[in-house]
Amino acid sequence: MKNTFSLLLVFTMSLGCMHLSFGQNLATKSHKITERNVVAKVLDTATVYANMITLDALKKKVFILASDEFEGRRTGENGQKLAADYLVKTYTNAGVKAAYKDGSYLQHIPKDYFRGRSTGDSENVVAFIKGIEKPDEFVVISAHYDHEGIKGNKIYNGADDDASGTAAVLQIAEAFQKASNDGHGPKRSLVFLNVTGEEAGLFGSLYYTEHPIFPLANTVANLNIDMVGRVDKKHEENPEFIYLIGADKLSSELHHVSEAVNDKYVKLTLDYTYNDENDPNRFYYRSDHYNFAKNNIPIIFYFNGVHKDYHRPTDTADKIRYDLLQKRTQLVFYTAWELANRDKRIALDKK
Repeated sequence: MKNTFSLLLVFTMSLGCMHLSFGQNLATKSHKITERNVVAKVLDTATVYANMITLDALKKKVFILASDEFEGRRTGENGQKLAADYLVKTYTNAGVKAAYKDGSYLQHIPKDYFRGRSTGDSENVVAFIKGIEKPDEFVVISAHYDHEGIKGNKIYNGADDDASGTAAVLQIAEAFQKASNDGHGPKRSLVFLNVTGEEAGLFGSLYYTEHPIFPLANTVANLNIDMVGRVDKKHEENPEFIYLIGADKLSSELHHVSEAVNDKYVKLTLDYTYNDENDPNRFYYRSDHYNFAKNNIPIIFYFNGVHKDYHRPTDTADKIRYDLLQKRTQLVFYTAWELANRDKRIALDKK
């Protein structure tokens, strides 16, 4: 009997250990599943929507905007009108509302405003997402959609200048709209400003700042995207870069926000060469952000530098580095996300 009882005791204890081990495995698996769920829940919301800015979507838009059908998108001419129609349809299909309360996306600019540099009237195309908590503060994201048209018998397609920036604005708008649809709308309002007349002399952005749809006093910042799809000679060996111009001119806080966002998410090399006041190219004064800056609105100008196809008919969609365009667009998106959702608007501490 003693031996039999010992065997039974050992057997019973073994079963208990097996049960304990099985329970521990279940608990461990359950804990891991819970951890994964927690990680999924705390996943940075901005990243979810930044990842919706895809290489393929950007490529499709650039190829359309820089196609021969749009005839180089010269201000006031047929190609520019066709491009404006495309922008309106894209915003409409994405559910991004028009800036005007009557449902119009078009800010009409009369021919005379262009001082003889346009053959007809033209239009800025402006879309809008209303902020949830601070709807009367605005972050403007801009790019010019015009180019140089047809010269002789050659179409200047302007793929980098600035179909790249225009496609970026469209994709950023779509990503923010998806976030808004999912209940993650921005605290501040977002204005997506596609300007005309840049090549003729920054006329579209000048008109907007002289006839603002939304008050300039309540405009927190302008993020301007002009030529972000190529690589200049300086960066051929290390192409994951972007030139930043103007971020620290009016707001040191904007510069710090921009740096922090890039360090956290995208990790591009930020090149400040052209931010130098003594730079002979004077790019700070040569794109649409400047009309905001001279109204004391903090700006960032995103730029990839000039290249051999700059302002030539060879600036075509097949030469765009779409992987870089995606990363640069995501950088602007993340920066806009931070500016739109931070508790306080960035401080204006310089003039």
